[in-house]
Amino acid sequence: MENPYHVRAASLADADTLIAHRVAMFADMGIEMEAAASINKAFRAWLAESLPAGVYHAWVAEADARIVGGAGITVLPWPPGPLYLGDRLAFVYNVYTEPAHRHRGVAQLVMGAIHEWCRAEGIASLALNTSRDGRRLYEGLGYRESPSPMMFFAL
Repeated sequence: MENPYHVRAASLADADTLIAHRVAMFADMGIEMEAAASINKAFRAWLAESLPAGVYHAWVAEADARIVGGAGITVLPWPPGPLYLGDRLAFVYNVYTEPAHRHRGVAQLVMGAIHEWCRAEGIASLALNTSRDGRRLYEGLGYRESPSPMMFFAL
């Protein structure tokens, strides 16, 4: 049976869906979304600047000419160190699949497109934060938990 999903690079024309998926991703993770309208507005402005500038790269999965999932990366300058001698790191964000299309390989296809793009660009290391639901996917793709957990500090 032919795979019904097709992955392509996203553009600003996909902004409404990229934004809706980001908000839905946070809601699925159980994060209070009282500020959904603010996130929507701020992420729209960020996309309008970051996507054309090549700071953010996104991919979407389509079925029947409708976007049903996607993900994106920000490529960060990275200092070489003992675990990775490269000078750039891709950080994965916004991995989301609409509920009716989950467990059908959509996220794996999108991640495959991201990995392929990174290889072509000479980026040999990726990082991400995972939800409980996504952990099995990433481990199956070969991601491993870092010995140094990420920490945040808000000013």
